[in-house]
Amino acid sequence: MTVPYWVQDSIFYQIFPDRFYNSDPGNDPLTTQAWGEKPTIWDFQGGDLRGVIQKLDYLLDLGITAIYFNPIFQATSNHRYNISDYLKIDYKLGTTKDFQALLDVAHQNGIRIVIDGVFNHCGRGFFAFNDVLENQNHSPYIDWFHLNNVPPDAYSPGDADDYEAWWKFKSLPKFNTDNPRVRKYIFDVARYWIRLGADGWRLDVPNEIDDDSFWEEFRQIVRSENPDAYLVGEIWDGDPKWVGPASFDGLMNYPVRDGVIGFLMGNIAADGFSEMINRQLNQYDRENVFAMYNTLGSHDTVRIKTELGGDQKKLKMAYSFLMAYPGAPAIYYGDEIGVDGGKDPDCRKAFPWDEKDWDHDLRNYLQKLINIRKKRSVLRRGSYQEVIVDSKRGLYAFARKLGGESLLTVLNASGARRNIKISAEDLHWSDGRIINDLLSNQEFIVAGSDVNLSVEPWEVLWIT
Repeated sequence: MTVPYWVQDSIFYQIFPDRFYNSDPGNDPLTTQAWGEKPTIWDFQGGDLRGVIQKLDYLLDLGITAIYFNPIFQATSNHRYNISDYLKIDYKLGTTKDFQALLDVAHQNGIRIVIDGVFNHCGRGFFAFNDVLENQNHSPYIDWFHLNNVPPDAYSPGDADDYEAWWKFKSLPKFNTDNPRVRKYIFDVARYWIRLGADGWRLDVPNEIDDDSFWEEFRQIVRSENPDAYLVGEIWDGDPKWVGPASFDGLMNYPVRDGVIGFLMGNIAADGFSEMINRQLNQYDRENVFAMYNTLGSHDTVRIKTELGGDQKKLKMAYSFLMAYPGAPAIYYGDEIGVDGGKDPDCRKAFPWDEKDWDHDLRNYLQKLINIRKKRSVLRRGSYQEVIVDSKRGLYAFARKLGGESLLTVLNASGARRNIKISAEDLHWSDGRIINDLLSNQEFIVAGSDVNLSVEPWEVLWIT
């Protein structure tokens, strides 16, 4: 098995470090907003690593077993994708000692830590790029980047024309990863943080480094330090090229997110939803399907509550699907309590720690789903079989199967009650057996070879 054993059993939680919890105003930069102000592109709100430690009990109570952090290394921005020092924790977040303390307490409580790796590009403050600006053609690092002109214009307004940069942003010069010294530097960084105790890397825009040998060597380096380290790539279209024993264990599964939103908002019929889901299930090896990072939102997307128009039933249905689907379900910080938000930076609001601002009903429901998933190995390790695809009536149902156990998920994505008949034989349910819905505690009786169900508008059933 090439995929870490623990991933398919995990419940991930993504934290944007500046916006989770501020434990120490003393390390806040001058441009720090008041906690909870409308976020801007440039300003900080003061979240830090000790803040995560202080709120770890909150995550444990929710049922979280793994955290994915947006970048935590030294940078000038609140998102930290313009890294200036890959071997130093950003002082605004704390210290390496703080990160080690976070790793220790997380691991003691059964939580894994995955960190963000930004290796296609760096920030203008990175030492090698600064050396190029200072020493120009005499710089020993001049071949670390793709320069079109020396000295490069790095600070005047406009696009980056003098050097390659991510999306032509001057603040994000692109590494020359064909250079052996650059590769060694990046691989040493990857090794360092895994050796310190990180449990994996989420790789930012890895397709921008379109070099199979680079990622194969990266994987070998990381796995030589920790054979159970998780590697997940940010590939938006779900290309199977990026998954396997020479690249990543899984991907951020945005296509499934798109399918769920499209189906629940009526933009995709059940058959179209089925096609999208089956494409994701069938284009990867089974172990990689179960290592996908399945999320309904991230720092790069509109919040799921906003996507679904604030509709509580649709939110619950979306999470019910997510928690019953193969792979590792992930929650973007604050989504569980109903935080809304549009495109970046609005999707990066500060976590509202005043509980009167929480959607307790949604959080309790999600907590219930998580607890059931943890207790039912069929939801984590079972096969996936479609049972109903009914575009006319807005119905989609599937079963997870493991050994002799089956768990049926029924989604009624319509405004009408639906009566449906399910083959009990396909689910290994015998005549006269009493089955129940784990979400509502309703009971049903198997009559002969069938089960007759009545599903309310926008209702979800988890039957076993």
